[in-house]
Amino acid sequence: MGHPQPSVETHTRGSNDLVALIKGVVVQDQDAMTRLYDVTSRLVYGLVLRIVTDPSVAEEVLVDVYLQAWRQAARYSEDRGSPMAWLITIARSRALDRLRSGSQDRQRSQPLEVVGRQAAAIGADDAAMASELQKFVHQALDSLSPEQREVIELAYYRGLSHSEIALELGQPLGTVKTRTRLGMMKLREMLKPLSAEGIL
Repeated sequence: MGHPQPSVETHTRGSNDLVALIKGVVVQDQDAMTRLYDVTSRLVYGLVLRIVTDPSVAEEVLVDVYLQAWRQAARYSEDRGSPMAWLITIARSRALDRLRSGSQDRQRSQPLEVVGRQAAAIGADDAAMASELQKFVHQALDSLSPEQREVIELAYYRGLSHSEIALELGQPLGTVKTRTRLGMMKLREMLKPLSAEGIL
């Protein structure tokens, strides 16, 4: 007999645990901060590295991400999304800031499947959660056309505006906006189960 497949409820338990850790960080509990770092930093680092491409720079940005989380934990609200989504938002912002500072050359992004693969590296204790997340992400990406994936990758990983994407791809601005809009609609629909459970 095979192993039972993890359910979305696994994500919910993990998300609730992270909420409790963030509440600890709000009251300056260093143990809570250490645990939060331990269970989330691999995924956060993977995203940052995906954007900045240089491991040493990614490590510096990672420090900035958790310093910001330490200072701004009180701003986190469960109503606005999961703890992981909050950390990823901070990480993406800090990584793009580093790119725009001119210290990194922009490079072509790898396929978005890397997000799912990176999720699998969170740790043994979270293997079931990571496996389920990887499956959902893979299914969502498969629903996009190559053209839609391309514009979304450029926008998310390189922080390009619609106008910049149109210039880089040599496509009309209206075409880029349409591809982005349709692609995001498909992604939201495919990832709706995770959103409903507060994971994304």
